[in-house]
Amino acid sequence: MVDYAVLVASAVLYAVGIVAQSVAARRARNRPGAGLGLLARLAADRLYLLGFAGQAGGFALAFFARASLPLYLVQAASSSAIGLATVFGVAVLGWRIRTAEAMTLVLLASGLVVLAGSSAPSVATDLPFAGIAALAVVVLGTGLAMVPAGRAGTFLPAAVLSGVAFAVVAVASRTLAHLDLLALPANPLTWLMFAAAVLGQASMAVALQRGPAAAVVATADATTIVLASVTGMAVLGDHVVGGREPWVAFGLAVVVSGVLLLGVQSRSGTASLAGEAA
Repeated sequence: MVDYAVLVASAVLYAVGIVAQSVAARRARNRPGAGLGLLARLAADRLYLLGFAGQAGGFALAFFARASLPLYLVQAASSSAIGLATVFGVAVLGWRIRTAEAMTLVLLASGLVVLAGSSAPSVATDLPFAGIAALAVVVLGTGLAMVPAGRAGTFLPAAVLSGVAFAVVAVASRTLAHLDLLALPANPLTWLMFAAAVLGQASMAVALQRGPAAAVVATADATTIVLASVTGMAVLGDHVVGGREPWVAFGLAVVVSGVLLLGVQSRSGTASLAGEAA
């Protein structure tokens, strides 16, 4: 039960980070720049730093949860932050929400319940050298792709790249989470994880300048959930309660659908988190 409490706390911190970072990024939309340059300028914004602190705190708690919980559950729970951010915006900042969006939040919560009931704790299988090399190639490719993504007129390329980078973070941290903390600095996978995290943040900042926060985060989260969950079960040995594999597939489909629906609904303009926050 402690692990599940840690997941809930992680989602709350992620939600605070989403709201704060979206407001800061949209405030900077009239200043030119993209990628790491934009991220450097945002680092001087106290609100963005608050959002980053929320993201960092959420990541730290999710990191410890990955020591024993499968990626498909941890990533799905982390993705619920977009729903919590919506609730936070409605309750505190006066954002508007429609009935359809409220129903989507219920759908998202239902998928999480299904996944929680189907998950089985386990320690991840260590990545072989070939696996680490593959992650390094993905990180390098993501970094190179940020240049054209920063020039695009839509948020989609940058949001997808952010999701890919955070999937690398999830896979790497699932492998590292059960190790002694003092041994992490000497592990090359640790530095690869941090490089992917920086790229994910930079891509997210670019995407948030070009689209509604809910749509951006939904796209990134859906990408991360799918990539990390498949890798966790296929490579890292993530376990499922016997006979409940179809339920895991169903739960993941429901969560991904819920996350994407929130993003689609925000693009309609009536409940755009970023639009209300600007």
